[in-house]
Amino acid sequence: MTRSFGLVALVAVGAAQFAGTASFAQTAPSERELRIYAGLHDAAARGNAAEIEQLTAEGEKPNIQDANSRTPLHVAAFLRQYAAARALLRLGASANALDAQRYDIITIAAVNNDLEMLRIALEGGGDARAITGPHNDTALIAAAHRGHVEIVRALIAAKAPLNHVNDFGRTALLEAVVLGNGGRNHTATVDALVEAGADVTLPDRHGITALQHARTRGYSQIARILENAGAH
Repeated sequence: MTRSFGLVALVAVGAAQFAGTASFAQTAPSERELRIYAGLHDAAARGNAAEIEQLTAEGEKPNIQDANSRTPLHVAAFLRQYAAARALLRLGASANALDAQRYDIITIAAVNNDLEMLRIALEGGGDARAITGPHNDTALIAAAHRGHVEIVRALIAAKAPLNHVNDFGRTALLEAVVLGNGGRNHTATVDALVEAGADVTLPDRHGITALQHARTRGYSQIARILENAGAH
């Protein structure tokens, strides 16, 4: 009876953790905002690199912010406008600027599973180690949560912090298990994190390890990866 209750409790904790995270999301420009944008924000949304160069030459500042503190570079990142992003970075836009929710373009690219934008951001001076978002996450945590394995690998190569703990008490590895679905992408994400040296022994704020979460959820492949890495 005690064991059964413990398993139910683990599942309940996981559900509560997911609910806490799922209530927050990045805010891309709305259709209304896109209609009223002018200047660099409008040019970035349309991907017009030539107009970006012209407006900047005329004196418009590349880090100008909209009402949600998005710069034109944020807009380009949300809308996958690669030429616009390159032009803005070349003309002085900050790759590490934060919008009102404290997201940078690296984290936006991570959430969007946009490897090309991530590469542009990193080449333009973006910091893979930055702490972003309302819950003190990293881009690596955001990507691991969603099972965006190629983004995870790119961020690992860029020296993203493997064991940063967010406000929910979770590392990227814990997010991949707790908020993942145990499928191919999340399994590959766990494998990439473990291979890179992520600490498999760190528990969440409830004292539950990634291996315990994996076993409770029936994620047998993930559990084997963690066991082989010395998790308990």
